[in-house]
Amino acid sequence: MSTTVDHEQALRGAALRVTRPRLAVLSAVHTHPHADTESIINLVRAELGGVSHQAVYDVLRALTAAGLVRRIDPPGSVARYEARVGDNHHHVVCRSCGAIADVDCAIGEAPCLTASEDHGFVIDEAEVVYRGLCPECSSATTRS
Repeated sequence: MSTTVDHEQALRGAALRVTRPRLAVLSAVHTHPHADTESIINLVRAELGGVSHQAVYDVLRALTAAGLVRRIDPPGSVARYEARVGDNHHHVVCRSCGAIADVDCAIGEAPCLTASEDHGFVIDEAEVVYRGLCPECSSATTRS
């Protein structure tokens, strides 16, 4: 579990000023992986009080640019944020309730970085989204 001291060190390490909104957003993303922006805004407001939408958007943009958080864009969903960065993991998304979970690359280091055709691109990241039903939705479907 990350602490405020860890978050302060991460911000300083990324050459970002340590501010209460940045600490609150970073904490929210760490404790609520795959949260959407609105959820993060609500979490930050619960901790700090009156923080504008724009301030949270700006902090998320700065943290993403600094590599401290990762923005994911699951198909059919709003943007989500997570603190697990730098490992090229993927996600599984429930078709029914929208739950999201992390999925490591299937085999080896990152086999999915080798595209069948790169079209001249220098590929440094791949995003794979698995879709299906989470355990709760799957069991609800079989009970119906």
